Amino acid sequence: MSPVTAGRAFRPTRTREQQILAEADRVQAALNAQRCQWDRGFTRRSFLAGSGMVVAATLASQLVTTRHSYAETMTGNGKTLVVVFLRGGLDGLTTVVPRNNARLQSLRPGVGIPDSSLLAMDNMFGLHPAMQAVYPLWKSGQLGFVHGVGSAVPNRDHFASQALMERGSASLTAPTGWLDRVLALDGPGTTFRAVCEGAASVAALKASAEAVAMKGIDTLVFNNPSPQVADALRALYTGLDSPFDKLMVNTVQAVASAGPVKAVPNPLVIGADYAVDDFGKALADIARLVKVGAGLRVATVDVGGWDLHSAIGTVAAGSMVTQLQDLSKSLAAFVTDLGSRIADVTVVLMSEFGRRVEENGSGGTDHGFGGLMMLLGGNVIGGQVHGNWPGLQEQDLISGDLAVVNDYRDVLGEVAQKTLGLGSLTGVFPGYTVRPLNVMR
Repeated sequence: MSPVTAGRAFRPTRTREQQILAEADRVQAALNAQRCQWDRGFTRRSFLAGSGMVVAATLASQLVTTRHSYAETMTGNGKTLVVVFLRGGLDGLTTVVPRNNARLQSLRPGVGIPDSSLLAMDNMFGLHPAMQAVYPLWKSGQLGFVHGVGSAVPNRDHFASQALMERGSASLTAPTGWLDRVLALDGPGTTFRAVCEGAASVAALKASAEAVAMKGIDTLVFNNPSPQVADALRALYTGLDSPFDKLMVNTVQAVASAGPVKAVPNPLVIGADYAVDDFGKALADIARLVKVGAGLRVATVDVGGWDLHSAIGTVAAGSMVTQLQDLSKSLAAFVTDLGSRIADVTVVLMSEFGRRVEENGSGGTDHGFGGLMMLLGGNVIGGQVHGNWPGLQEQDLISGDLAVVNDYRDVLGEVAQKTLGLGSLTGVFPGYTVRPLNVMR
């Protein structure tokens, strides 16, 4: 598809709107029925945390099972895909704002961003001024966006939307996440080919036996660092067939493989000023793995705090300003930290849904449909808002929400394929054929 257009041909009819809402209600009911069952489910992370074997349980729920070491040669193209999930529902209409749009300003008299305050992007959109840190990346063609993006059957439930999008499926019957299936196409690699930066693995890698979940490479240590302990654990659990036995073997492997990575000096790059928060620490750790050549192919990071029903703030202050400033600061630092290596890294930022067009009575915005995705990296076709634009007139909306006119799977599929050098994407998104939006070179 071409860069963003008015997209009137994509405006849903009222019949289609009714179908979308009815299907969303059906999916929501099915998900609610499963919610309690999931909440009670056993996780390996909780079992591992109770064992006391690993500091802070940072190996989390899915640990490496590959027998490849950090130093072994990869089979892929040496590039890295970083997937950042902005949990809570990013307000895309506050982040990348339609300019000269009297209707948006009338629906958001208290929280709308004045045109005069926006960072100029093109004739249709402007960037929130809190994104100043990444504005040079937009102008240099390394940062792009997709508006009006989301699931073909959208809903306004955090749990439901996140679960479905991370599976890359229209239902919860898919036993794996979309990144699990990407890794299966990508082939074997090193111990650190797939990393979840955080306290647990994510649903996109829910079935992967190769994802190391950690809060930074430096946390991969045993309480008792004696080599004899590691040898004893390896001997005790090798050859046994229970999940925990395999988990312990792979824990030992992950801790051992972390040694050479930690031994490489990691000097602070001048100008790489990460925000002092978990997201900044996670991106700094990912940059470290890339720079040392640890064989990182896929990394995930979660960033919470985007469910801003109240006190979203104004153009100068408030929760949204703080969130966007910290996000932008760390993204800009990541690019600086990597230097020329950013050409081999693609970052895609996504959220489970957008927000309603009209502000609420609490100085915020409620759950909506069409959202925003961000793309950053050397091979991103930046300086553009890609895809189709649904419009903001009353007849363009779905029950007051920005319509979804760009499928998130088209973005993720193209980014994964072109970053990692994959062949066919058959099976990555069950029952769906990816139609690229031409967001990547």
